[in-house]
Amino acid sequence: MRWPLRSPKKQAWPNKRGNAPICQGGYNMELHEAIEKRRTVRVYKKPATEEQLRKIVLAGSKAPSGGNSQPWEFIIISDQNKIDQFAELKYELNRSNYPPKGGEDLKVMEERARKQKESFQNAGAVAVCCQSGQASAGWLAIENMSLAAVADGLGSGIVTYWGKQKDEAQKVLGLPEGYEIIAILKVGVPVGETVPTPSKRPEFSWLHKDRFGNKG
Repeated sequence: MRWPLRSPKKQAWPNKRGNAPICQGGYNMELHEAIEKRRTVRVYKKPATEEQLRKIVLAGSKAPSGGNSQPWEFIIISDQNKIDQFAELKYELNRSNYPPKGGEDLKVMEERARKQKESFQNAGAVAVCCQSGQASAGWLAIENMSLAAVADGLGSGIVTYWGKQKDEAQKVLGLPEGYEIIAILKVGVPVGETVPTPSKRPEFSWLHKDRFGNKG
């Protein structure tokens, strides 16, 4: 059976809290096509529009959560100064936490960190936040959002923070006590076509039946 990634056309969708409808329209891509096409995008032509971001956030809010608790909060970041701050924090994180790999020097490490910073250019951004201890629900929302971006002809990239940089990111967002940032989702129009990433493992090499080691 083929499941369409499509909501009814010309229908407004209110959110759970009873606020006014925040978007309308649907997607025109089947679910499995979106799954196959999803890639991490690091170079963008232009950012997603606010309307597109709201539509993507709405998809995130449809994710499952324990007891249907819906512990997430989404923050669309439209202030370019804040986006630049998140880019700088990611740069600092990569410079301090990723030592050179075998055969690399500091110059190569610096280049990796710089590319992470530059990946924020021309991208829209949504911070996915959750009540503390509910990160799993946040990641389910991020998966929905990533697929919704693909279905809308956009690309996305997930950016995570930890340690001191996570604390700083949460301050920039003004998160109250009891909430944490799960990730920043960058969203925009990709430069060129996304190239399929070769699988590191053969299909179904990770499948087991009844217990670990019983290959299916």
